[in-house]
Amino acid sequence: MSAGTTDTNLGALACSTLSEKLKEANQGKPIPLWQKAAAGLTAGGLGALVGSPADLSLIRMQADGLLPLDKRRNYSGVGAALSTIIREEGIMGLFTGAGPTAVRAMALNMGMLASNDQAKEMLAANNVTGAPQVFIASAISGFFASFFSLPFDYIKTQLQKQTKLPDGTMPFKGALDCAAKTVAAGGPQKLWTGFPTFYVRIAPHAMITLVVLDGLGSFQKKNGAQEVTARVCEQRLTHSWLAQAGKQ
Repeated sequence: MSAGTTDTNLGALACSTLSEKLKEANQGKPIPLWQKAAAGLTAGGLGALVGSPADLSLIRMQADGLLPLDKRRNYSGVGAALSTIIREEGIMGLFTGAGPTAVRAMALNMGMLASNDQAKEMLAANNVTGAPQVFIASAISGFFASFFSLPFDYIKTQLQKQTKLPDGTMPFKGALDCAAKTVAAGGPQKLWTGFPTFYVRIAPHAMITLVVLDGLGSFQKKNGAQEVTARVCEQRLTHSWLAQAGKQ
């Protein structure tokens, strides 16, 4: 599966900021689910576009060892991968698969962050608060983050690691073509290939991130810490989670 190292780094941070702004506009009251989803979608897409070149280079480096010797790109590192892509495919080559990458990040952010806030509100309505509320909500979020993002992650990975056929054409013309051929070959469930492994990769990181971020938020409110300090901590934590997820 794909690395997903940087595509939602800025997205998670931006979604938190957007959610807070929406709550302020709603006079501090909980915002509806559709607004939470919209915040996750918007922030995830923006973050993915920024991280797409790095994600592409890592995907190709990971897939290179699986290719026949005569088709390997033999990148020596991320820098070499990026420069080679620019030289051979042009600057826009860095954004190969950027569309599916953005959609994947949007789905992941929406599934993780929107479901986390919604789950907390539903648990609070049933008198589940404190640490149990945070843990249960994060576990629910981990599942939805994995479920919503895997189909797009699968398509994105297929596009980014494809190589030319003997006739010089590519196996897939684009995201829709890839999705159509995948479903035609293995049915809709083919898009969720490897879900157990993907869930084990994504969910624990999502849970730990959300639990710690909740703790940071509580600490900020309790101690009156400056908002900028908390934001920097959140960004570093989110980056660490995504980097670890990309290594698996």
